[in-house]
Amino acid sequence: MVDNSELSDEQTSERPDIERYFSLVRRRHMHFLIPLLFGWLIVWGAGWILPPRYQSATLILVEQPSMPRDYVAPNVSEDLQDRLQSISQQILSRTRLLSIIDRLHLYAEGHTKATEDEKVESMRKDIDIELVHSDNQKEITGFTINYTARDPQIAQQVTGELTDLFIDENLKARQQESVNTTSFIESQLQAAGAVLAEQEVKVREYQSKHQGELPSQQASNLQILGGLQSQLQNQQDALNSARQQGIYLQALIEQYRALSAAQVTPDGTLAPAPTSLPAIDQQLGSLRSKLANLSAHYTDRYPDVQSLKSEIAKTEKMRDDLIAGLKVKDKSDDQASGAAPMNDRKDHAQNPATLQIESQLQANKMELGNREQAIAALQTRVSAYQVRLSNEPVREQELADLNRGYDQSKAHYDELLRKRNESAMATSMEQMQQGERFRVLDPPSLPLKPDFPNRLKLCGIGIGAGLLLGFIVAGGFELLDGRLHTEEEIKQLLPIEVISEIPVISIPADEKLRKRRTALGWAMAVLVASVILAGSAFSYLHG
Repeated sequence: MVDNSELSDEQTSERPDIERYFSLVRRRHMHFLIPLLFGWLIVWGAGWILPPRYQSATLILVEQPSMPRDYVAPNVSEDLQDRLQSISQQILSRTRLLSIIDRLHLYAEGHTKATEDEKVESMRKDIDIELVHSDNQKEITGFTINYTARDPQIAQQVTGELTDLFIDENLKARQQESVNTTSFIESQLQAAGAVLAEQEVKVREYQSKHQGELPSQQASNLQILGGLQSQLQNQQDALNSARQQGIYLQALIEQYRALSAAQVTPDGTLAPAPTSLPAIDQQLGSLRSKLANLSAHYTDRYPDVQSLKSEIAKTEKMRDDLIAGLKVKDKSDDQASGAAPMNDRKDHAQNPATLQIESQLQANKMELGNREQAIAALQTRVSAYQVRLSNEPVREQELADLNRGYDQSKAHYDELLRKRNESAMATSMEQMQQGERFRVLDPPSLPLKPDFPNRLKLCGIGIGAGLLLGFIVAGGFELLDGRLHTEEEIKQLLPIEVISEIPVISIPADEKLRKRRTALGWAMAVLVASVILAGSAFSYLHG
């Protein structure tokens, strides 16, 4: 069987001893409330003792270029965050901040012995720059500039100074970067122009040096070579004709000499030369046949046709002169039949027909010389043009190599020229402040309440600090108190079971003291709560 008293004791020990806690509160409420009040007063009072600091803020919007990118592409860096970091470093430099500090007499109170570096470092701590991103957190749409000072008007003024510096530095930075980009492209363009001019000089010198052997002149060289070969053929044909004519004239002279050396017959007449006239008639027939063949293919203005006609005319005249000479010789022989044979031979050698044939033979020899010289000159020219045509593949490859370098230089120059024009247009846009720029969306604010200390927040911190201090003080007193206050403590202290208990005997004085302590505790609790509420309300209204 289980003892019911033991079960009751175990159940009692398992339940929280509320009576014990109430007893503790009754004993230690003053040790808790007084530290709570003092802890709160210390923190709350510190909020009114510390010098207030006011924060002025401004919002700057990043405006995109007014000109569409399809018309004018910017020639500056598009990384706004890097540019803002660079601008911030320039503005937060020692020189810039000292200029603002000296002009507005900042950090003069309480910092009379502070060095310039300490003032600059203090101002840097008071400046806060925050970036504002778009909804997708990928693009910077603006940024805020915050400055904290003890005077709200100074805070607003310094924030305005910083705002103007950011706007001006952004314009200067973009314009300077744009100008530098244009200048760099201009220098590259000049270098590319020099290379292109050098390539042009090389191409011109090569074309001038190898004039007549260029691929573009192949058609004209072929045409000229064909004409020269045709002229050469004509000259060779004319040379052959002249040689035949010379042979013919030489035969005529031999015939005249044979005729002049003929003996006189006994009746006083000259022996006839029956073969002279038939030979001339045969020559005339050959020339006329050749003329007929040429006339079937060429016009009368063709040189060979005109030459044949001239030869035919000379041969016909020579035939007529021969016939006339024979007649004259017959008459002279009838008048002087007794002349010596040597005189007759001399007269025949000096007749006009013989002299004319000899002159024609001399002319023929000169013609042969001229024809041979002309053929030699034509052969030289033909050989020269054949060499040109044979060199054209080599010249074509060499010229292609030169043109390839020229085309590459020309393409590079054209690309740089296009970029230079675009960059110059972008620079003009930046100088006209039509590019990306900063615009003040919210002007620097004039703070009406200090940003530090936050006295309402300090009220809450003071309550937490007072509670912590109260628990520590009350728990300390409870731990240091050696008295026994509950039955359980007595039972735990005694080694034997308690047989009987003596009830508390209270007198009216003790009861009155207990009531007075209880009233004092409630009064202290109300006082503490009222003071904390009043201080919080005052901080809210006047903070």
